[in-house]
Amino acid sequence: MIQQNDTSLQNFLKVNLLKPTSSVTLFETIRCENGTVYNLKYHQKRCNKSRKELYRATDTLDLETLITPPESGLYRCRIVYNTQIKSIEYIPYVPKKINTFKIIPSSLDYHLKYTYRDTFNKLLSANSNTDEIIIEKEGYITDTTIANIAFYDKKQWVTPAKPLLEGTMRQKLIEEGFLQTKQIKANEIGNYSQVALMNAMVGFKILKNIRITNNKGHYYDY
Repeated sequence: MIQQNDTSLQNFLKVNLLKPTSSVTLFETIRCENGTVYNLKYHQKRCNKSRKELYRATDTLDLETLITPPESGLYRCRIVYNTQIKSIEYIPYVPKKINTFKIIPSSLDYHLKYTYRDTFNKLLSANSNTDEIIIEKEGYITDTTIANIAFYDKKQWVTPAKPLLEGTMRQKLIEEGFLQTKQIKANEIGNYSQVALMNAMVGFKILKNIRITNNKGHYYDY
C-alpha cells in the first residue's frame, strides 16, 4: 500500500495564515443533554490554548456564557471560532455505526481542531470499503477521524501517546488515572483484548463485534 501523504491542510493553512484576518477556523464539539453541558472546563482549556497558539489571542471566549442548549434531548453543540465566535449550533446527535476499521498510513497534522476536514474526508472516500479508518503515523497508531482510541492489555487501558488531536474526554480520563499513554505500534494491536473509542459525545465506549484490518490485509476481531 502506498502511504497516503496529504498536504492540502498544510497548504490551506499556509495560504490563509498569511492574511491579516485569518479565515482559518477551529471548533469545539460539546455534549449537551437535557439542558446539561458536559466537561466544559476541558473544552474551555483547549479553546484558550488553541486561540493563543494559532491567533496569538490574549483574551478568552467564555464558553459557559455562550451556550444555551435545548432543555430536552441529546445535542452536539458545535462552536466555530477564530479570534471571535463565528457560530453556535445545536445538532441532534446521531451516533455513527462502526463495525469495521482500516489502518491507513498518513502524514496528516491535526493537532488543532480545524473546521477544515477535507483530508479526513478524502481518506474516508479512498477507503469506502470500511466504516472508519485508524490513522497510522510513522508506524504508530494515532486516532480515528472522529475519536481518540484506546486498547486494553488485560491490565489497563492505554491510548496512543501521540494522538492526532488531544481530545477532551481523553484528557479527562488521563487526569483521572483511568487511561495510560503509550506508543502503540500498528503491528502490535493483536496483543490487545479490547478496543474503545472516546470523544465528547460517546464518552468512553468499548466496542463489540468489530474488525480492524491493517495495511497488509491482516485483520483482528474484537
